[in-house]
Amino acid sequence: MKKILVVDDEKSIVKGIKFSLEQDDMKVEVAYDGETALELAKANHYDMILLDIMLPGFSGLEVCQMIREFSDVPIIMLTAKGDDMDKILGLEYGADDYITKPFNILEVKARIKAIFRRNNRNVPEQENQKVIETKGLKIDVDSRRVYIDDKEVNLTAKEFELVYLLVSNPNKVYSREQLLKTIWGPSYPGDARTVDVHVRRLREKIEATPADPKYIHTKWGVGYYFHE
Repeated sequence: MKKILVVDDEKSIVKGIKFSLEQDDMKVEVAYDGETALELAKANHYDMILLDIMLPGFSGLEVCQMIREFSDVPIIMLTAKGDDMDKILGLEYGADDYITKPFNILEVKARIKAIFRRNNRNVPEQENQKVIETKGLKIDVDSRRVYIDDKEVNLTAKEFELVYLLVSNPNKVYSREQLLKTIWGPSYPGDARTVDVHVRRLREKIEATPADPKYIHTKWGVGYYFHE
């Protein structure tokens, strides 16, 4: 049974999401403010967190950022309609996806299930290597852990999938559209900025000098690649 944490200060929204997810045999816990959400995230293992941006106390962005210090649990941000800056900031702070309010509960469930499917498969379909090591970078495929010079780097699910795809295919340039389709799925409604934000965050975590990367390089006007 999947365990979901739903965080929103609008109790009617929380009630509706909770009821709908429980119909799909998911266990749902709730929080109505940022502090409670953070405490629950620290004390429990969740398979997914739905996190509203506008919260009392800590904002959803602050909660997302703090959770990323100790967990790579998938996080879907709930954002105000048409507020592109909130969407970009959500991705910058470590969210995996976002849903714009007002939303259809069927869309919420579809996004959750899509993330579960992507995280459960061996993404992407590459040769069956258990551990990849190159230039001081080590990827443990089974445990989905990444190490730089034997020190573990805490990556989100999407960041792991990005680095795994690129490192598994050295010197192959992927366009932003290819990465978006491969990592987020063909039905994902986001755009190329989603890829740029995740690559920037990934570089900040694995590169000694993000502005002069050793691993993830940019092919200007085309996309990104791993330089072997």
